[in-house]
Amino acid sequence: MKFKSAVTLLFSAIATQLSAAPIDPQNIQFIGPIGQNIQTKPHHTGHQSAIVNTLINKLSADSPSLEVFGEQVKWQPLADVNALTMGGLQALKLEFSTSRFVQGKLTLAGIEKAHVFLNGQQLDGKSAYQLNAVTGDHQLLIVAEQVSDWKKVAVDFTGTAEHDQLNFTSKSTKALSAKQLFDAPTISAISVSPDANYYVATQQHYQDNKGNAALRDTVLYNEDGDIIYRLNGVRANAVSWRADSKVAVFVQNKQLKTLDIKTLKETVIAEDLDGASGFKYFNDNTLIFSWTKTAPKGDKIVKHYKGLEDRWSYARNITQVYLMDISTGLIQAVTEHDLSHSLKDFDAKNNRILATRSPKYYAAPAHYMTELVEFDLNTNSSKVLGQYGTFNDARYGNDGIYVTAGAEFGNGAGRALDEGVLANNYDTQLFWMNTQGTDIKALSKKFDPSIESFKVLNNGDLVLKAVDEDRKKLYLFDESKNKFKSLKTKMDVVDKYSVADKRSPVVIAAGTTASTPQKLVQLNVKNNRVSTLWDSQPIAYKQAEIATLEEFNFTNSAGTEIKGRVYIPHGLDKNKQHPALIYYYGGTSPVSRGFTGRYPFNFWATNGYVVYVLQPSGATGFGQDFSAKHVNDWGNRAADDIIEGTNAFLDAYQFVDKKRLGNLGASYGGFMTMTLATKTDMFSASISHAGISNLTSYWGHGWWGYLYSAEASKHSYPWNNSKLYSQQSPVFNADKVKTPLLLIHGDADVNVPVGESHIMYTALKMLNQDVELIEYKGADHQIFARDRRFQWWDTMLAYFDKHLKDEPQWWQHMYGK
Repeated sequence: MKFKSAVTLLFSAIATQLSAAPIDPQNIQFIGPIGQNIQTKPHHTGHQSAIVNTLINKLSADSPSLEVFGEQVKWQPLADVNALTMGGLQALKLEFSTSRFVQGKLTLAGIEKAHVFLNGQQLDGKSAYQLNAVTGDHQLLIVAEQVSDWKKVAVDFTGTAEHDQLNFTSKSTKALSAKQLFDAPTISAISVSPDANYYVATQQHYQDNKGNAALRDTVLYNEDGDIIYRLNGVRANAVSWRADSKVAVFVQNKQLKTLDIKTLKETVIAEDLDGASGFKYFNDNTLIFSWTKTAPKGDKIVKHYKGLEDRWSYARNITQVYLMDISTGLIQAVTEHDLSHSLKDFDAKNNRILATRSPKYYAAPAHYMTELVEFDLNTNSSKVLGQYGTFNDARYGNDGIYVTAGAEFGNGAGRALDEGVLANNYDTQLFWMNTQGTDIKALSKKFDPSIESFKVLNNGDLVLKAVDEDRKKLYLFDESKNKFKSLKTKMDVVDKYSVADKRSPVVIAAGTTASTPQKLVQLNVKNNRVSTLWDSQPIAYKQAEIATLEEFNFTNSAGTEIKGRVYIPHGLDKNKQHPALIYYYGGTSPVSRGFTGRYPFNFWATNGYVVYVLQPSGATGFGQDFSAKHVNDWGNRAADDIIEGTNAFLDAYQFVDKKRLGNLGASYGGFMTMTLATKTDMFSASISHAGISNLTSYWGHGWWGYLYSAEASKHSYPWNNSKLYSQQSPVFNADKVKTPLLLIHGDADVNVPVGESHIMYTALKMLNQDVELIEYKGADHQIFARDRRFQWWDTMLAYFDKHLKDEPQWWQHMYGK
């Protein structure tokens, strides 16, 4: 067969049967012999798979050569191979691109014994292999054990249809892949010593042969970045330091240990403390920790509920705070009580502890109460400092206590709203109060970001992590000036951070920008200078094609600016029309600018979609006025924002096809997707993941439904506002839905029970509407496991390809016709 192009694989059709198309040997790279003196081939041993699999990572690397037993072997075009036969093993590499889902048959000729891998996954077969390749760049590796004549070796591909083509190119960049985004190494936990001379970091990654199990490596570094010690089986965030930074404490293999940093000697303090966690140095001689007693399983036939909280699987477990003498291991209970206690802070100098507990309380709002309790170890006494309907955290300051809570904390002390406007207490504010709990001052009324966490420095200042619009940033709160100062981490989203405060404050932080993968940085708080300690980009993304990011904001019909951003696929031809995906949440949080995550915008762009992400009214991080719009809205203003925003987006981006728009959201965003389907037909396909279809059933059945509704439906209940609970529930308007809808749900979801999707599915089926329901067995509210994550991502893209690209083959491959 003659080749019309050395770049593109072509097919010839005979009637309806497609003929095999030999792949040009110039598009096939060859390496060999690999270990030419090997006489016994892998298939003659009992370890064939292991021997071959150990080669795959090295063969798949972007390297021109391989060193085997001291000999250098280079890749070369298969066309240049003249040998009839050779010793050892040989390998072929094919790198190709697909502009859509491609399927067909790969056939090998002339190789008696071969192992075939597509993107690291081994394919079943002997001489013929089914090839299914999603949109993107791919690598096919063939390890040959037995070839009698290399001049007779050929690789053929037969596509199932004429559009099933493999494109061979010589481009130096690579499209982002699902495996790349999920498997790439990340820093999952960090802990810095008080003097900043050391830090512990846990790095994790995934690989094919380990399935869903993350590979973790926890390492102790000095300030120069040198490896000092490895802590196998330990998470860095569970490593705590003595005040002098000379000793660290951690749990390893069910043993509580200390590590002397100078001698690197480990000492076992105690063993088999099941349920114990959060060990910290109370002072040089004492540890403080929490210890949970798991409740008995109880009656096998019935469960007598003891309150609304009893729906939570952990509600009957009891957690208390304990002290342990390091030299003897003797343990002393601090907070024995019939209610669990959560340790918030301690002050060893004055022998006092701050903890919270939650007595049953269903009054409205917020149907929940937190008691802040101080325990005096000198007198073995305790006092309740206050009872609060909104409460997040508390820490000792120099002359009082810092608290984070909603604006209504302290009888509305944190409110920066007009009279009569209900505050969204998920918008977290900062307060100070005296140690008696009688004097409360709001510190963040003029600070729009919502505070997630904070660390009190020795001088009384704070390092805070705050949701700032769609970013998660670090700030310094200067106590003396009552001012917030942005810390320049050069990251959009700080995932994790740890603070050292023995000398000048230093922060170790890990995070990303919207367009760059994770880094680990060190920040000097005093001069606000940052340096990079570790960067995943050159490790896993050095050739990656990243979407172009553009900020896109508009002013809605109510006069409020709605922020957003647009991801434009790499190399997009703006002279053509392209499909687009619109993503939102609509609940109490903005959609983060993280580089990747459960909803990977950069990956969607790689698959040819322009992606518009917007932040509808009601999200935290934009100020109290903005977040208050969430209260008692349930899809009204937020839906209008999404519709208006999509129209503004279409006006601004003329290369987006108005007839090929997809929209999707999860949880409250899933509710928004269902709501939008009842309000507009502007979308061509919609996806709701774990969405709410009936506000009443979610309110009463979701584990935290009644608590979330205390803000989202403040003062409203099915008996006093049936209109809200019915007419603003999507299922009550199901007859208005005209858009194809995919419902996705974990069948073990306790947050938004799977029945919420079943209710909408039932309604739309009876209405003869185009609806699909995919359940993930054993999955809760989020899809975490690696294999399910890949399948889930594929499901969403396959569904949109079917409806927005008129390419149903991927969906049909996964779920049939």
